[in-house]
Amino acid sequence: MTVPAAGLPLRQLLMSLGEPLVELQAAPAGLDVPVRDVAILDPEDEPTAGPGELVLAIGARGRAALPALRAAGRAGAAAVAVKLDAPGQAAALREAATEAGVALLSVRRETRWEHLDTLARMLIAGPDAPEAAEPNAGDLFSLAQTVAVLTHGVVSVEDTSSRVLAYSRSSDSDELDDLRRLSILGWQGPEPYLSKLREWGVFQHLRGSDTVIEIDAHPELGIRRRLAIGIRAGAQPLGTIWVQEGGQPLAAQAEQALVGAARVAAGQLVRRRRELSADVRLSQTLLTGLLEGSTGPQSLATHLGLGLRRPAAVLAYAADAPSEGSDLELTRAEVTGLIQVHAAARHRGALLAPVESRVYVLLPEVPSELPAATLRGWAQEVVDAAREHLGVRLRAAIGPTVDGLAQVPDSRAQADRILDAMGRGGVAPEVAALSDVQAEVLVSEVLALLQDHPGLRDPRLAALAGYDRRHGTRLAESVLAWLDALGEVRVAADALHIHPNTLRYRVRRAEQLTGLDLAQPQQRLLAMLQLRLPADDT
Repeated sequence: MTVPAAGLPLRQLLMSLGEPLVELQAAPAGLDVPVRDVAILDPEDEPTAGPGELVLAIGARGRAALPALRAAGRAGAAAVAVKLDAPGQAAALREAATEAGVALLSVRRETRWEHLDTLARMLIAGPDAPEAAEPNAGDLFSLAQTVAVLTHGVVSVEDTSSRVLAYSRSSDSDELDDLRRLSILGWQGPEPYLSKLREWGVFQHLRGSDTVIEIDAHPELGIRRRLAIGIRAGAQPLGTIWVQEGGQPLAAQAEQALVGAARVAAGQLVRRRRELSADVRLSQTLLTGLLEGSTGPQSLATHLGLGLRRPAAVLAYAADAPSEGSDLELTRAEVTGLIQVHAAARHRGALLAPVESRVYVLLPEVPSELPAATLRGWAQEVVDAAREHLGVRLRAAIGPTVDGLAQVPDSRAQADRILDAMGRGGVAPEVAALSDVQAEVLVSEVLALLQDHPGLRDPRLAALAGYDRRHGTRLAESVLAWLDALGEVRVAADALHIHPNTLRYRVRRAEQLTGLDLAQPQQRLLAMLQLRLPADDT
């Protein structure tokens, strides 16, 4: 195996191996550390390593891998891969890896070491494809220039949304028609002409065929003759190549050149999509780990070039359950996309991570003087847009602005507390910070404690709820309404739409059945809390 002298950056290795096999726990020297080889460390061997090596600590699970980490750090190894027996082991190993200055990767239990070894060695060796040695391989601008030479035309490569990805150079501006000029200036074809292409069925042809289509000149639109071909990977459209006739007629072999160029471009665009997708997955993995407190802030900061000690804040969103018949996955994807677009519009560096049923937005490097009202306004925009465009009711929580990325889990935790309280009901705002709903949040957390610990509940109140279920009565509801109204019978009766005497009877009946004495402050307090639990838990 021939290993490139420069090695493969740890970032590229992680993006290729991905979360199914390994997860980054620490990268004290950054993600651009070159990995030049793979070393297998047997548990019976003396812990050793070489410069730039990825050390697979076979058999040394959890804390047993500490000697391997320290030895790898002394030797200048790139990373150490370890299997964990329990989640709690990661913290000690991360601390040791940071002290040793070596990256730490945790390997999933079910992963076979020989499989990981083979994959890592293949990635480090690099592809054997001949095009990898070409100086301009993967460069869409070089491809566009080559096609321009072969066709005698002016070339652009576009994605499926008609955004210009690359174009050929032209020494004579008179060769460019209005469409070409506007496309390059705006990096997208002008809408009036795009609508004409749709009307003529050009896009339909390009999506469904791998043959060249000719578009006649339209002087009245300022458009010269063109050839176009779709770029496809199997049945999947990836984009198009356009050749505009310039100062001389197109070459006789222009169509043949376009067919070949589309095939080359397909490979380049597929690789580009994979790289972008892998980079996004890595960013989301690091962000999710930071939010959950399982990954330190250094890895995300290094990967994205963020300041560790710059202020940051977390916004959290949760949606009500979709209406019956709605596609849950589609709704979730639409909501996530909407949040992402709005967050990016308001903060260039906004990062988004869906975690279970919630979506978190990390706003890194926010100005320290940014008013809290501004964050509230941004969150409200998203909530309003979701209701207006998707028919979805969102709740948004504003985590506090913290001093740096290390405190991001604290901001997320506070946002979760707010959303938990909103989910229990009784919280009116769609958007809230903790200062808005402090009492509601604390009561919600007390209720959660009661729900999780039945031993803290008064069995007499549980018996009252059981009596209501068996007899179809509303005694518990009436007692709670009376307590909420501070004993004002008429106010409570109006809230329940019953006669005051009916309410008085129900409260007395509840006391008789259970032995409760609602004249006692402690019993009233416990009843006000416990009767707020769901009926099945009361």
